[in-house]
Amino acid sequence: MQNYQHAKRSDSAKARINRKRIMQQKRHGHAQSSSQPTLNCTSEYNMTVSDSSESENSESTQGYSDLGDQLIQCRYCNAQMCLCCGDGKVELRLLQNPPQYLQQLLFHDDTIDSKNYQHNLRAYNMMFVFTFAGIKLDKTINNSRGHPTIRIQGQPCHRIGSLLPMPGKKPKFAQLYIFDTENEVQNRINVMSQYSGIQNHIVSALSHMLDQHNSHAKSFRMARDRLAGDQANNIKLQLIAARGKDGCVYNMPNVPEIVALIVGNFHPGSKTDIIVETQNGELQRIHELHPSYLPLQYPLLFPYGEDGYRADILHRCTSSSKKRKRNRLTMRKWFAYRLQSRSNEAQTLLHSRKLFQQFIVEGYTMVESERLSYIRNNQNKLRVDKYSSLQTSLDTGTAKGLTKGKRVILPSMFVGSPCYMDQLYFDGMTICSHVGFPNLFITLTCNPSWPEIRRLLSPLNLKPTDRPDIVSRIFRLKYEHMLSDLTKGQLLGKVVAYMHTIEFQKRGLPHMHLLLFLHPDNKYPSSTDIDKIISAEIPSHQEDPELYRLVENHMIHGPCGILQSNSPCMKEGKCSRLYPKQFQPQTLLDSNGYPVYRRRNNGHSISKNGVIIGNRYVVPYNPKLLKKYRAHINIEWCNQSTSIKYLFKYINKGYDRVTTVMLSDSDNAAQNVNIQNDELKEYLDCRYISPCEAAWRIFAFPIHGRKPAIERLYFHLPDQHNILYEDHDDIDDVLSKPTISDSKCLAWMNTSKDFDEARNLTYSQFVSKFVYNKRNRSWQPRKKGYTIGRLIWVPPTTGELFYLRMMLGSCKGPTSFEDIRTVANIQYPTYREACFAMGFLQDDREYVEAIKEAKD
Repeated sequence: MQNYQHAKRSDSAKARINRKRIMQQKRHGHAQSSSQPTLNCTSEYNMTVSDSSESENSESTQGYSDLGDQLIQCRYCNAQMCLCCGDGKVELRLLQNPPQYLQQLLFHDDTIDSKNYQHNLRAYNMMFVFTFAGIKLDKTINNSRGHPTIRIQGQPCHRIGSLLPMPGKKPKFAQLYIFDTENEVQNRINVMSQYSGIQNHIVSALSHMLDQHNSHAKSFRMARDRLAGDQANNIKLQLIAARGKDGCVYNMPNVPEIVALIVGNFHPGSKTDIIVETQNGELQRIHELHPSYLPLQYPLLFPYGEDGYRADILHRCTSSSKKRKRNRLTMRKWFAYRLQSRSNEAQTLLHSRKLFQQFIVEGYTMVESERLSYIRNNQNKLRVDKYSSLQTSLDTGTAKGLTKGKRVILPSMFVGSPCYMDQLYFDGMTICSHVGFPNLFITLTCNPSWPEIRRLLSPLNLKPTDRPDIVSRIFRLKYEHMLSDLTKGQLLGKVVAYMHTIEFQKRGLPHMHLLLFLHPDNKYPSSTDIDKIISAEIPSHQEDPELYRLVENHMIHGPCGILQSNSPCMKEGKCSRLYPKQFQPQTLLDSNGYPVYRRRNNGHSISKNGVIIGNRYVVPYNPKLLKKYRAHINIEWCNQSTSIKYLFKYINKGYDRVTTVMLSDSDNAAQNVNIQNDELKEYLDCRYISPCEAAWRIFAFPIHGRKPAIERLYFHLPDQHNILYEDHDDIDDVLSKPTISDSKCLAWMNTSKDFDEARNLTYSQFVSKFVYNKRNRSWQPRKKGYTIGRLIWVPPTTGELFYLRMMLGSCKGPTSFEDIRTVANIQYPTYREACFAMGFLQDDREYVEAIKEAKD
């Protein structure tokens, strides 16, 4: 196999990368602690793990790109690996060490009780929860090989019932703190009867611990004592949402602060208060913004009943805080702060294994739910209408905007929405139209056994599945490092453009889909050239034992088919990935433009799962990348037009989604029933969230990247640009704003009057030389960078707007809408007639292009 082409240069390149990363940390206020090591990846020869037992399957680390121990410490909150307090803006009370008994169960691994507790942690937590969690768990993913993981679908919610069970019903959840407490331990075990490993004495000790330390347990015990003392017939327990102290510092509530026992009828002081009656057959839904939302569901993560997120938490007061537009802590930043490891803070949350998985997944769904709630609640407030329509309304005497405009649904700015992914697809096609077809399609999948992950988890006695936050952090560093190697280091040739998307496997591990556009001098046009960078064969064990082990561990599919019919890839008796492949003496392209790689019948074989397999099961790989990053890295050659649209659709398909089928009551036949066009509900009901994805989104890591940048160019007919306003805005006030009659398209025409250079550019070419200033709504000459313009697509059914778009593709430097309709010094009355004059509509091209766009 070929050696690295840039072995000498990679050393200095890594040093530059790490110096840049350290400087970025310093600029964000993260100083290097004298007691903590800094990034340790400046030398390729200083990247090996000293203890060979820590490396995966005793693989040699020669040539492996080790990132070192990521232990930069924040000078404000003492968090390791940062992404924590936003340069000191966030200040929360640190979680204190759990009670001694819980401390022993969590951190002492040498006793039978601690092992039992750690293995059944979710079950023990469920025994003591106060609320019912409406979570749709995907249990099918844990039926096959691989580490167990939590994966939920839909929008979780927490509900709470009455203090006492209804007649004939067994107590559950919070009722177990009040009803029949003489048999409480057995009652709790009966609720979780499906778990066989539960120990009575552990349940009893945990119950005693919560009674002694947990503020919510004390509140319900107070209600029990009042009911037992027959002091009142109708007791209502009120868990108050508003706290009397600043949520920035005080997160340890006491019982009088969070509970009120009131006899008789009363009105709650807040819409988010939780009011629990003595007996009521209905479940009450708890609002996500209630500070007790999390501690009521996770009593073993918050053993003292510490507050969860509160909407009134302010940023820490600093000299720059007065300049900030937003001075309150968001829910996402609250979770990001709580997911940090600090030497001076309790590790209860981070060491809770499967329960931590559930917590982090539900945490992100809370963040997402809050964002979607804002969109839903403001559907009636934020409106969009045309400028001319508002002007007409003003002329006819309609002063308010309440009856005008159209509703905004799920916008494309919402990351992960279908519209968001569609826009990325169009952006990718625009890059393709400017620089040509992509040449390489690379998929990097996270390896949970990377030495960087093992070194962080081994001292904690945790598995990679127990810390999805660490797995996500390390994967981000890995893919950024690989992207730098490919683009700046030119590992596979000079790259002129790229586009990548981060997705998550069914079991939750992150992976990156990357499309590389190579310089014309570095393309691989022939089968011989393809064989230089892509291999689909097992290497010789004698000639390259390291590569042989890497292929064995990372690049073998299955086995499946007749060798193993129960493989997860098998669908209707066939492999969904079309393995095993046929032997092939040389690389060639099939009729659809897809490569068929060389797979010679040379006798090389590998034993996997007790089965001897050959080259027919090898996933295409690049030896350089495989050795350097030691993970599943699939590389495909894709320089054919027939496969381009599929690739862009594939990498921008979005979330792993549920396939739903509606059944009709009349004939029980499967039908697609469109009950209500609610994009928010459809989005929530159809997507899955796994722990690594939740951590990725909580840390606000990007899920998409591309270069060069794409500027989306909106256009409109005269006086038809959109205006955003609120329900009760006065239309006269809206129209009187100085910039209300301006738009990006109009500003382009005005710029063409002032700059000679602009008169030689179409609208899409214009952005390569000018930059749009949103505040002033004007274009300024570009000083640096390169951007590609993309005209927003509109369907042919829009009539004149569709023909306007067609004209904008060729019209250079117009100063008015009339200029766009002018062809050969003749001004046409409509854009359609101008298109005829330009020759766009004299044949079937219009219809052919419309059919193609509809098909895509």
